[in-house]
Amino acid sequence: MKKKILISDKVAEEGIAILTKSAEFDVVYKTGLSEEDLIKEIRDASGLIIRSATKANAKVIEAAEKLQVIARAGVGLDNVDLDKATAKGIVVMNTPAGNTISTAEQAIAMLFALARKTAVADASMKKGEWEKKLFQGTELRGKTIAVIGLGRIGMEVAKRCKAMAMRVVGYDPFIAREALSSMDIEVLELDEIWREADFITVHTPLTDQTRDLVNKDVIKKLKPTVKLINCARGGIYNEQDLFDALKEKKIAGAALDVFTQEPPKTLPPFHELDNIVLTPHLGASTDEAQIAVAVEAAENVAEYLLTGVARNSANFPSLEVNEYNVLKPYIELVEKMGALQGALMEGGIKEVSIYYTGVFGNYNLSPLTSSYLKGLMSSYTDATINFVNAPFVAKERGLKVQIGEDQASRDYSHLIIIRVKGDGGENELWGTVIGSQPWIVKFNEYLIDFIPAGKMLIMHNNDVPNVVGSIGSFLGKHGINIANLHLARTKRGGKALVIIEIDDELGKEIVEEMAALPEIIDLKHITV
Repeated sequence: MKKKILISDKVAEEGIAILTKSAEFDVVYKTGLSEEDLIKEIRDASGLIIRSATKANAKVIEAAEKLQVIARAGVGLDNVDLDKATAKGIVVMNTPAGNTISTAEQAIAMLFALARKTAVADASMKKGEWEKKLFQGTELRGKTIAVIGLGRIGMEVAKRCKAMAMRVVGYDPFIAREALSSMDIEVLELDEIWREADFITVHTPLTDQTRDLVNKDVIKKLKPTVKLINCARGGIYNEQDLFDALKEKKIAGAALDVFTQEPPKTLPPFHELDNIVLTPHLGASTDEAQIAVAVEAAENVAEYLLTGVARNSANFPSLEVNEYNVLKPYIELVEKMGALQGALMEGGIKEVSIYYTGVFGNYNLSPLTSSYLKGLMSSYTDATINFVNAPFVAKERGLKVQIGEDQASRDYSHLIIIRVKGDGGENELWGTVIGSQPWIVKFNEYLIDFIPAGKMLIMHNNDVPNVVGSIGSFLGKHGINIANLHLARTKRGGKALVIIEIDDELGKEIVEEMAALPEIIDLKHITV
């Protein structure tokens, strides 16, 4: 059956064509929908592609019965209820690469406009004036520009400024200084930037940390000749404080492409000033960028629905295809480990410790953690648990999750050790992948090798003769075929572990009867 993909905002035809040519999808392209009509259309949709007009709020998301992914053809996700989507297990993606060059070039355009007073000179000329002396500018060569936020767009801005012989300094607490060395960018602290910058351009998301990053207190530290640029998100500069500083000539100029309210209605009267350049959020407004974000959104949605690989997700660990291919068997392994431990533990689980040991390199291991929690939490709730909402559900239930990594992996190139603690005690599993198959290689104190799959009987028994024989006879009497049998013990005559894979489900009465066999200490019948 085809998967329905709803496109509810205007996007470039090149993006739509990617989806319509696939036999896997039924593409519905309807724009300008009311909330009521959107709810009707989204009810049976597997994917949703939007821009800024569609509001994917809690009410809309709640109505979606099959929705797996929402993709924004653009960067901002202000119009998506991310928490609600996560709780429902819906992947939310944006397309940061598609408008990278377009936004970087807009910032450079703003830089030139400020340096050469282009906008006010143009307005003057159109009035029939020739006020050449009023519009004397400044060269960019040798000036210091501070790039705050050194992600894709910030880096592209920095490259262009270096080409113009500017001194480029930067700040980004989330990128190691070593990673910036090849770009020849001086990494400074913010207090140094405030003192030294001739121009400041911001390229960060709007978060609690970046909101009002430049305010009246910061403005006091800036050069009076500084000029500020914002092509990122409205609110990074405090707009009222910026207006006051420009009006009182405490700083020389500013250029804004983004605002806290779009279209602006209650903002300070920037239009009264001649030392500011204003544009109506044009960062992504090029023909090339519109095609790029549409294509990227379509490709991301198709890839996720067909392969499970998520790119540029805001609420799910993103993987590149090569990473996914390497980690796929381990993703399956940890989900099986989670299901096994969830079924074995009595009572609630309070703590999980996961140790990724061995040669995992620099792969993103977050999807493995999500997969483990999916397997684990599925044993504790009737709600639908998937890779997206499993960490959310675990956190909601107060589960403490600790992650560790270690290059030492005992006798295996890759080994995953998971220990759980709860009301019923502790449980520890060691798992690895052998020949693309998931294997458990240690079960608590027992060294044992088995593939966690299908219907299983897991029991402890006294290590005495004829236990295995009596188990086999019992299962044979009830017509239950043994697929595989695994034995382990720590010492002769102690407590042994028996794991039996069976072909058929056992009823509750048969399980209770089997548990009462002589020498059986405990018995669990589980399916993983």
